[in-house]
Amino acid sequence: MGASGAVKALFVEFRLSMSTTPPDSSAVLSVSAAVHALGWDQLERELAFCRWLQTNALQHDFYPESVQTASADASFRRYFRVIGKNRSLIVMDAPPDKENSQPFVTIAALFASAGLKVPQIFDWDQAHGFMLLADLGTQTMMQVVSSCDSDTGSSLFNQATDSLVLLQSSSTPGLLPPYNHALLRRELDLFPEWYVSQYKQYALSNEQLNKLHLVFEQLIAFNLASPMVFVHRDFMPRNLMVADHGDDLRLGVLDFQDAVYGPVTYDIASLMRVAFISWEEDFCLDTTVRYWEKARKAGYLNHEDWHSDFGAFYKAVEWMGLQRHLKVAGIFARLSLRDGKAKYLADTPRFIGYMRATCSRYRELFPLSRLLDQIEGQSSAVGFAFGRV
Repeated sequence: MGASGAVKALFVEFRLSMSTTPPDSSAVLSVSAAVHALGWDQLERELAFCRWLQTNALQHDFYPESVQTASADASFRRYFRVIGKNRSLIVMDAPPDKENSQPFVTIAALFASAGLKVPQIFDWDQAHGFMLLADLGTQTMMQVVSSCDSDTGSSLFNQATDSLVLLQSSSTPGLLPPYNHALLRRELDLFPEWYVSQYKQYALSNEQLNKLHLVFEQLIAFNLASPMVFVHRDFMPRNLMVADHGDDLRLGVLDFQDAVYGPVTYDIASLMRVAFISWEEDFCLDTTVRYWEKARKAGYLNHEDWHSDFGAFYKAVEWMGLQRHLKVAGIFARLSLRDGKAKYLADTPRFIGYMRATCSRYRELFPLSRLLDQIEGQSSAVGFAFGRV
């Protein structure tokens, strides 16, 4: 069935599903066409979305025919934007058989109570996975810092670390899943399984596997010795929204549904070592120092000598970042090979570069540095550490 035929079929089914006094036919057809243009695998789900959208349009005062794609991410979730008389709203489409939206709802309430600016949830069709949310803006922090001047960029990163400290200061154990040994190890194992074996087609010997697993256990033990806080788990400029207007200039926080209770170093490492752009080392150090000062003042860096020695803290950030880089390289390979999302592989060299830089600075990580050389067919220079080796 062609696109026009599908829209007409949807229109007929939509009218039949409504009351005996159907709405204006031209208006319904306009909404049906807009919904159909979003692309759907199942006509039944498309019809359900059309009905849900129409119902919420009446309750929340927006134009259902204005629905259009806002963004998509690495998961099966999609995001649309609808326009009203005085505001815009975001619609999330998360198929229940592929995405569990309950953590998003639960953690949104938890993070809002901590003072973070997260989307308000106006409606949730749990059976179909449709959700109506407040719109936190049209520009991500990533989009702004990619083209703004250095002062604006510094200001935005300062706002980001303010939000991070606010979140971490509200941390309470037992409310979020623990970022424990099992989870860290599952994430690390994505690297040899998907990046090395599947993507690079590199067969690791038993000796190489043993060395890799030894490094993994060192990373896990070191990172789990850190103070534990609420961890967003993807706290990066692409998930932070800059307000388009209004008096609330806080950065909006998105994509928090995988939050856990884990190492305090994780989110600052995520912020400074992202997949899609690299910051100069001096800028990374400066921003991390500013965060360190705020976190010390907040009182949750009383671990070993972290409170007095930035070098010791920075080493912990780098080691936590290395765990994340290994995980992300594996995830990006899996997204390409299993899920058909090849665009993510273009950014894996950045993560390999992060890994090599970190490994070259710490003697305990030299075995991983040599293994990366073998996998990538390159050689790396030994650098220096900002903390003790």
